[in-house]
Amino acid sequence: MDINTFRGLATIFAMVAFIGICLWAYSHRRKKDFDEAANLPFADEPEKKQGNTQEMSRDRD
Repeated sequence: MDINTFRGLATIFAMVAFIGICLWAYSHRRKKDFDEAANLPFADEPEKKQGNTQEMSRDRD
């Protein structure tokens, strides 16, 4: 087995891994999970605003 055979096998492995990741990421079964994960940064915003106003009112007293 020479280096070119190893490079060919590594290329095939990388291509199969890439196609597998693409199929996993764009599958319809994962859409709900990814939509929930995409909205996570916005889930805590109202609580942070309330917490900041309470902290500001404490500082003024």
